[in-house]
Amino acid sequence: MPQTDLSQQSAPASDAAANGAAARAHDVLIVGGGLVGASLAIALDRQGLDVGLVETTPSGALPAVFDERNLSFAEATVNALTALGVMQKLRAPTGAIQRIHVSRSGDFGRTVLDATNHGRSEFGRIVIARDFGEALEARLAELARLRRHSPMRFVGMADAGDGLRAIRVANEAGEQVLRTRLLVAADGTRSGVRDALGIGSDEHDYAQTLFVARLRSERAPDGTAYERFGEQGPTALLPRGDRHFGLVHGVARDQADAVAALDDAAFLARAQEVFGWRAGRFLACGPRSAYPVTRVMAQALTAPRAVLVGNAAQTIHPIGAQGFNLGLRDALTLAELIEAGLGAARRAGDGFDCGDAALLARYAQRRREDRERTVAFSDGLARLTSNELALLRPLRSLGLFAADRLPAAQAFLVGAAMGYRGDVPALCRESTTAGAA
Repeated sequence: MPQTDLSQQSAPASDAAANGAAARAHDVLIVGGGLVGASLAIALDRQGLDVGLVETTPSGALPAVFDERNLSFAEATVNALTALGVMQKLRAPTGAIQRIHVSRSGDFGRTVLDATNHGRSEFGRIVIARDFGEALEARLAELARLRRHSPMRFVGMADAGDGLRAIRVANEAGEQVLRTRLLVAADGTRSGVRDALGIGSDEHDYAQTLFVARLRSERAPDGTAYERFGEQGPTALLPRGDRHFGLVHGVARDQADAVAALDDAAFLARAQEVFGWRAGRFLACGPRSAYPVTRVMAQALTAPRAVLVGNAAQTIHPIGAQGFNLGLRDALTLAELIEAGLGAARRAGDGFDCGDAALLARYAQRRREDRERTVAFSDGLARLTSNELALLRPLRSLGLFAADRLPAAQAFLVGAAMGYRGDVPALCRESTTAGAA
């Protein structure tokens, strides 16, 4: 079985096309340079492995996913990204989530979670996706060992030697084959790598579209993140660090075109009517982006010498802001298992294979509980809160009341909000706030 020679380190390299290093096999090859793929590359760099990153955009440019969306980082995510040196690269101020206020239109009751009641100053941070992308790029540029194949797009699989995976990538200059001991699919919801591996997926269309924008209200954010549920989907106000809110407004899919055509005043009036006046009068909003909401679940997390992470493994309803946090825990769990295996091999004086079947089996086992519970939570909440069946209204109201008053219910919600669910990677538990504010 081909193994890493632990007596040598990979030579520094930037773009493989520029230095002719493409023929050498990688220990780990990541397809997808978005939020999760880039984070995984940074996590693996500490281990001295030969890591490759296939990106569709040129090095230094940002993928489309790094837009004006507002990312909700759980405390566990902030801890990990600080340990990896990413949070320190953020240039725009982040917003602290000190309270979470949950309610539903037409139902009695509400739930308020306050970090101070649970021995914390905050539950997490609101980060603008574009700023996070720039921070990741700045951190990636510091990795001397990382080989970046960009701009390159995944084309398909190729025949490889024993103990290796091979993929075909292409750009304007033509096609080439990259080889690796472990292939990581981090290429998003419509993962070409997942399809090429023959891993099927299960889909559920929520028939909702989420509009995202920056919003200014007469009351500046005070650390409260609001989530207001309704028949057509959630409407959330997230406390950004620039004295604006991040607005997420869900509408029924068949109304999305009409809502997109509204001018700013009419759109604000619609959002105000759904959300209410908890944050005062809505005054202005920035450009709007729209995202259809569909759950896509891979039927397996691994294949021989291949693993899925992030949205390639599961794309979930953004209700509760769990998606990226879950995907990052995928990446960090994989990096932690590789680090443990590499350390054991070094102590024993043996070679190490990043694509070992036993390692991938441990990855799938460790991710099972977190994945299943997070998906069940977001899916169940999305279905329950959008159902207008009259019988459910008193049950929902009772649930909101219980979650607001019962310590056990609050503890469950707080643990989920802070990213501590299931077998959490060690980096997520390293409490540090340097660079987070």
